[in-house]
Amino acid sequence: MRNHVFCRCLLQLALLGLALGACVGSPARVGQPVQPVTGMPAGTDGYPWWNDAVFYEIFVRSFYDSDGDGMGDFNGITQKLDYLNDGDPSTTDDLGVTGIWLMPIHPTGSYHGYDVIDYYAVNPEYGSMDDFKTMLTEAHQRGIKVIIDLVLNHTSSSNPWFLDAVANPDSPYRDWYIFSATDPGYPGAWGQQAWRQASSGDYYFGNFDSSMPDLNYDNPEVRAEMGKVVEFWLEEVGVDGFRLDAARYLVEEGRAMSDTEANHEYWREFRQVYKASNPEAMTVGEVWTHSSTISQYLQGDELDLAFSFDLAEAILLQTGIRSAPSLRASIEQNLLYLADPSDAIFLSNHDTNRVMSRLGGDVAKAKTAATILLTLPGVPFIYYGEEIGMTGAKPDEDIRTPMLWSSLGNAGFSLVDPWRPANGEYQNGVNVAGQHADPASLLSHYRSLIHLRNNHVALRIGDYQPVQPGDDDNRVLAYMRQSQGEIVLVVINLGKDAVREMQLSLPMGRLSGTYHVLPIFGLPADASMPDLTTNAAGGFDAYPLVEIPANGALILQLVQK
Repeated sequence: MRNHVFCRCLLQLALLGLALGACVGSPARVGQPVQPVTGMPAGTDGYPWWNDAVFYEIFVRSFYDSDGDGMGDFNGITQKLDYLNDGDPSTTDDLGVTGIWLMPIHPTGSYHGYDVIDYYAVNPEYGSMDDFKTMLTEAHQRGIKVIIDLVLNHTSSSNPWFLDAVANPDSPYRDWYIFSATDPGYPGAWGQQAWRQASSGDYYFGNFDSSMPDLNYDNPEVRAEMGKVVEFWLEEVGVDGFRLDAARYLVEEGRAMSDTEANHEYWREFRQVYKASNPEAMTVGEVWTHSSTISQYLQGDELDLAFSFDLAEAILLQTGIRSAPSLRASIEQNLLYLADPSDAIFLSNHDTNRVMSRLGGDVAKAKTAATILLTLPGVPFIYYGEEIGMTGAKPDEDIRTPMLWSSLGNAGFSLVDPWRPANGEYQNGVNVAGQHADPASLLSHYRSLIHLRNNHVALRIGDYQPVQPGDDDNRVLAYMRQSQGEIVLVVINLGKDAVREMQLSLPMGRLSGTYHVLPIFGLPADASMPDLTTNAAGGFDAYPLVEIPANGALILQLVQK
């Protein structure tokens, strides 16, 4: 585990309100050469490429409809790539993300795709494999890596393997699933019904749903087949990695259904398979539990990254109630378990209520949460639409509604009624077009912070060290990020009132001498700041700040004199 101490640097990022059409609604430049992104070198300071990335999660069905059938598709993503990242490092009117995570893209028996019928094909509702490959090529030309959801725990009950296994007791696929002549009776991982009766009269194990029969990973044929699936997508198609669904649950040991030693053994074996196909391929696991358990999957021989669910909850909860000390404690607790290179950080995803719904529609709090996310250690993941403040609460369909592109009909998502109605908030400014040129918008805030993170090593891979606000101010969250060559000080006011004439202290650290202090976010670049002089322990004492607005942030670069 890395030593989570300290800070480092950043430069200025200009917020430009450039021509709307270039970013928001124009078709991607398919077939034309695009200059690769150069502002974010891969593997900075010896880390893998993903530690330099900011990812954007897309539900294909809800992103953009290119063919007028009411559903998003691969070509729709291609047409909107310039919104995500135009591939030109000199522009700042794109969002700036450098990674995309696509929710399931395989043929499926559901709207969501987490029940796979064919692992070697794409959902025809989203387009053809050629459409997918075109999107992948265009993303790569813009410096965007693409990972796809890989659902290994179970298949669809409509998968030919399962259909044959049910129809024929002597089927070669019979032992690919978990069958019993009688109902074993014990419940699933959450106390729910998990044994389902098949049409043949016997029972099969389906932890998540009757339409999702679990695969039997005690069978080496299943493991070998999934290895072939991985090789196909990495070598023949060319994706950059996988988000691994339900990673806790693949291998049961009797009634023990999560986090078993056999499960860990499988992921160690799986790592050898995908690294053999592409040593630079990345995996990020959905291990939906506490950080102490998640950390067991990140010991260097299993997953590359895992989502930090405890941290996501803490950021939204403590931002909502404006408690900086509690959030500081949660961050430090999380970093005890999840070393920042392997920590996938996020605020919401397709399974959780959206940020704006959690924060009661408060844009100022949403900006604060975004600032925290994009300045903390780890690899950030942003759920589509959070950058414009889309709302959505359970059921799941209502947190996966169409992206709000404009104030036009159907939110600019489709020329026809979409598969699920767009949130009516698109008519009230919650859309890309309406926020694009507004420097005070939530979209502009996300855009500025993502570009800032892309351009400055400290915010991507810098060590973390908490900084103490004067008088233990309960509103202020402050920390340093320090890499080999940069030092940055982040100060965030969670309060509803401005903080004036406060002081910051760092009892001990790795600083030495005197530093110029340059504002790179939250103040004009030419704003005058007093120099910072270190103490004997390599920290600093009582550094003064004049004012931080309510829900505001100040990011400072420390440059040694």
